Amino acid sequence: MTILLLLIPLSLMLLGVAVYAFWWAVKRGQFDDLDTPAIDILRDDPPRRD
Repeated sequence: MTILLLLIPLSLMLLGVAVYAFWWAVKRGQFDDLDTPAIDILRDDPPRRD
């Protein structure tokens, strides 16, 4: 039972880190455009001019 005294605060700290990381990513615009990267992989590369 005494391990809960360590695990509960540790899990709350990890939750806080995860929420902060998500907030930081949203603030930096990481989730602004979710469709374009998926479509870019399907486009053909332009032909090389050697």
